[in-house]
This record gives sequence, structure tokens and C-alpha cells, in this order.
Amino acid sequence: MLNAANEIAVDAFLQRRIGFTAIGQLVADVLSRPYQGRVDSLDSVLATDRWARQQAFELITRWSA
Repeated sequence: MLNAANEIAVDAFLQRRIGFTAIGQLVADVLSRPYQGRVDSLDSVLATDRWARQQAFELITRWSA
């Protein structure tokens, strides 16, 4: 989750959608959200990655509004 959220945050920064200092806050906010899935197989790891990316996108959209 950390890497997925960070990748989305850095990309948003490079696109000038968020400021540099917002990268850490975005990652922290994604990591603080409860995740109900299990991480016990490759499919579940990929699902977790998709979930974290979606959470980051939602936060960026909300912050940009």
C-alpha cells in the first residue's frame, strides 16, 4: 500500500496537482484507512495495490475540488 500510494502521490506532484509537502500527507492518509482484505496470495496483493491506488486517486480528487 505504501508504494502504491507513494507512486500516485509523486505522479500527482509531477503533474502539479498537489504540492511537494502533500505527498507525505497523502501516503499517510491512505495508510490510515482501514483495509478489510487479506494479503495471502498474489491476487490479494494485486487487489491491495489497486485499492491503495484508488484511495489515493479519491483523496487527490477531493483535495483538488
